[in-house]
Amino acid sequence: MKFSSILGTALLATQNIFKTLVAGGKTSTAAVRQPQSVEPFHSITSPAATCNQNPAAAQETVEVPAGGQLGFQLSSNMYHQGPVSIYLGKAPGKAADWDGSGPSWFKIAEWGANNLNPLQFSSLGMSEFTTSIPVNTPPGEYLARIEQLGLHLGTGVPEIFVSCAQIKVTGGGSGSPPGVSIPGYISDTDPGITVDIYNNRGKPYTVPGPAVWRG
Repeated sequence: MKFSSILGTALLATQNIFKTLVAGGKTSTAAVRQPQSVEPFHSITSPAATCNQNPAAAQETVEVPAGGQLGFQLSSNMYHQGPVSIYLGKAPGKAADWDGSGPSWFKIAEWGANNLNPLQFSSLGMSEFTTSIPVNTPPGEYLARIEQLGLHLGTGVPEIFVSCAQIKVTGGGSGSPPGVSIPGYISDTDPGITVDIYNNRGKPYTVPGPAVWRG
């Protein structure tokens, strides 16, 4: 492969890394556990599914009120077809000390298909993904996690991009979101991962993972 092709591939991968947390209208890169590689991983059952491959430690934990804005930014526009989801995982103590293990994760937003024939996704071309923290989310420290399942290869093997950030939810309520473990929440054979987006023939598409918890 020519050097220019390698460089181009690396630059495209870099554009799909979620490096910036958006919280309450402000942004932070210091709260994000920054991925140490721009390369995607390919198995949703890999330990990398939690917060990517050996991410660097975050330098701060950002306060966000329940009901407030939460999301992530890319350095450029999303260029891969595939769904995007945002999860929260409740830390047993300090978010900075938690590795994300255990059934504490719940989904609060997703961007799925906006066209079925051909299969296309609403995330394409976006550079920022934001939602609201459900108002009944219990207060405490959390990891906020975003994932994009790149289905553009059409091979049944995705390119997966994940980032986690440390937040502290203030206010909130006494909701009981159903928790899942990551990895463990999705199989590598989930139809939403193995689908050939170029030969879907108008079939319905379901974003992998649990249903969105709205509190």
